[in-house]
Amino acid sequence: MTSTTGFDASHAFEIIEPRHQRAPVLFNSPHSGSVYPPGFLAASRLDPLTLRRSEDAYVDELFLSAPARGAPLIRAHFPRAFLDVNREPYELDPRMFDGRLPAFANTRSLRVAGGLGTIARVVGENHDIYRGRLSVAEGLARIDGLYKPYHHLLGGTLKSIRDRFGLALLVDCHSMPSAGNTRGDRLRADIVLGDRYGTSCAPEIMDCAEQTLADLGYTVARNRPYAGGYITENYGNPVIGLHALQIEINRGLYMDEARFVKRAGFDQLARNLSVLVERIMALPFEAFIIRRTAAE
Repeated sequence: MTSTTGFDASHAFEIIEPRHQRAPVLFNSPHSGSVYPPGFLAASRLDPLTLRRSEDAYVDELFLSAPARGAPLIRAHFPRAFLDVNREPYELDPRMFDGRLPAFANTRSLRVAGGLGTIARVVGENHDIYRGRLSVAEGLARIDGLYKPYHHLLGGTLKSIRDRFGLALLVDCHSMPSAGNTRGDRLRADIVLGDRYGTSCAPEIMDCAEQTLADLGYTVARNRPYAGGYITENYGNPVIGLHALQIEINRGLYMDEARFVKRAGFDQLARNLSVLVERIMALPFEAFIIRRTAAE
């Protein structure tokens, strides 16, 4: 089975730059893409609405206040079901491919076992995406054509921010279903903050985000059930001046999860998140630089 990537890297994602960057903060929405290539849709056994179950719909729009307040925002246009940049570059399931994967592919991670590798096998409650197997060339083309350029932009932007300000903070923005996939799961918190159990950012950053959201009336959880994915783990290294915080927003707050349309609460949530953006950008980042220098 063959299909084409359907994307040119120059149109597959974008960075929205502020007129003037006020603080060393970068916002990122890697899973809000909703442009599904025709070849991908033809290769899938699922209808378009079911394919969207892994999409962080509208999260990029929820954080559009960031550029207006002086921080850049990166957002993907390709969907997570097509390629997941919040994974290692080669977390691949050999059962999905017609041919042998490269020896360096990570075929045994827990995410691959669950069908959610760099190229996902399933969406939602274990719905298989594809009618048949992909060619290895197709899989590698998605990684070379989309994954690597996305991370080149993400990593390069963080480096530029750190070079200018002395450190950089990545806020990785996601959404989550209002309840888990297993029977008996309770409704989740409004927002889950992840810092890899205290390792990916200064504690003041986590504390600021949690207190701000609580003051705004949201229930907030730390690191459970989401401690931060590959992006948070890979880029969050405070010792070298790189901090990363993941934010997971309960989709029930702002959208109809069955129809993927915005609910009445969307605008209020966006306004509240703009308060969070402002509070994060007002943090005393100079103190974090001094602390890092003393540690070195």
